[in-house]
Amino acid sequence: MKRIYIAAVLILLAACSRLDENPEAVLTTDNFYSNEEEAKAAVTAAYRKLYESGQSLYNSLFQIGVEMATDDYEAGPRARNAHVRAISGLTHDASNDRMEQLWKQSYDAINVSNIAIDRIPLIAKDRITESVRSRLVNEAKFLRALHYFNLVRWFGAVPVVLHEPSSLDADALYVEKSPEAAVYAQIIRDLQDAENLPAPGDYSTGDIGRATAGSAKSLLAKVYLTQQDWQRAAAKSKEVIDRGWYALFPDFADVFNVSRKNGSEHIFSAQFQGNGGYQGNSLASRSAPNEVPGINGDYADALHKQGGLYESYGEGDSRRAVTFVTRMQSPADGSVYTFEPHFHKYYDPAVTGNQSQSSKNLPIIRYAEVLLMYAEALNETAGPSAAAYEAIDAVRQRSGVQRLQDIAPGLTREAFRDSVFQERRKEFVYEYQRWFDLVRRGPDYYVKTLKAAGKTLAAPRHIHFPTPQRELNLNPKLKQDPLWVNY
Repeated sequence: MKRIYIAAVLILLAACSRLDENPEAVLTTDNFYSNEEEAKAAVTAAYRKLYESGQSLYNSLFQIGVEMATDDYEAGPRARNAHVRAISGLTHDASNDRMEQLWKQSYDAINVSNIAIDRIPLIAKDRITESVRSRLVNEAKFLRALHYFNLVRWFGAVPVVLHEPSSLDADALYVEKSPEAAVYAQIIRDLQDAENLPAPGDYSTGDIGRATAGSAKSLLAKVYLTQQDWQRAAAKSKEVIDRGWYALFPDFADVFNVSRKNGSEHIFSAQFQGNGGYQGNSLASRSAPNEVPGINGDYADALHKQGGLYESYGEGDSRRAVTFVTRMQSPADGSVYTFEPHFHKYYDPAVTGNQSQSSKNLPIIRYAEVLLMYAEALNETAGPSAAAYEAIDAVRQRSGVQRLQDIAPGLTREAFRDSVFQERRKEFVYEYQRWFDLVRRGPDYYVKTLKAAGKTLAAPRHIHFPTPQRELNLNPKLKQDPLWVNY
């Protein structure tokens, strides 16, 4: 992705992320959105909110704040933050600082998108081409939809804010929660607009990695799937498949190969460029072993061993060796060290001793997921059809395991559903998918699964996170989720 990080842009956008009584702040915003290059820089800054430095949304905050509350992950021995350990043990509450950051960073990112959506249409016609104007607005809508999709799944009902703040009036500053249905309706409207983005492959080299029509359609399919709108989920997934825009890499390892970034399987990813670039993928460091001299890993994100994930991979499944590592040669003393399984998808051999500078992208949505969404939606609509088996088997065969059609033909709808979720679990380890998959099957399923994995404090309230106490204190119109009152 073109990286246009101009100091003036960052100062401006920081100013726009809060309401300022100084009229000059508003004037500065007006002056900035004056031409095509400034509009492009502003939207590029909106992408930056996905993965900027520190514990940002797609640069470890998802893992720390969400995935720890599943059967696959736990706080590792070097995860010292009490709030992170609380999420891992399901003892978190509304005072948890990771919940606060999920909320705060998401709305900060939404505000940056809102400003772009409001301001770019006002640029004079002779200062920006109409095609670029439309594209940039729709990119910002895609990003806004992605953030609201995360928020509504994490917190349930949330405030919907669609414009930059323009007044100090309390009615403008304090926004009450919208029902989940209304949040989803807005997400769908934004993604339907974003479907008009360029097709994959239509961007110039410097802009590869931006949202495309394929990104919007794929995310829209996922929104429909989450809403259990099975027919629309199946139709939208099939549209992506039939377009022929994407294909699975023949080798699963290539999904996480730096030289294959933004390749045939990647629909939309958080873009990382470490080792002297802008920003490295900190998940590589958080998961790397700390007991191997010269590796210098943090080991803050650990496999929850009671969950049975590592053992679930069948004989010959190539995904396990890519997803996990159990032995490494020390670059410091040459010895080979063995240890319990560590996550390994983002380990970058180019930066052996400083994995915080890993240049591996983090997939937000990729083609394997479209195939599995299609299989799931078809099954829920009419049972496990031949097309549903074909979709799941494409993912299985790429990994070197037998087709489901060969080993379990004629499954019931319930059994096929379980097979899809098991495939998702093995395919998307450490890609911020597991918590969403567990909770969308409902509180009974989530609680049963977590308790079976030894996380015995699991309760129905855990399918959402509590509204952060800081937000309740700041906004008198916000109310706590009833299931989290008194916790």
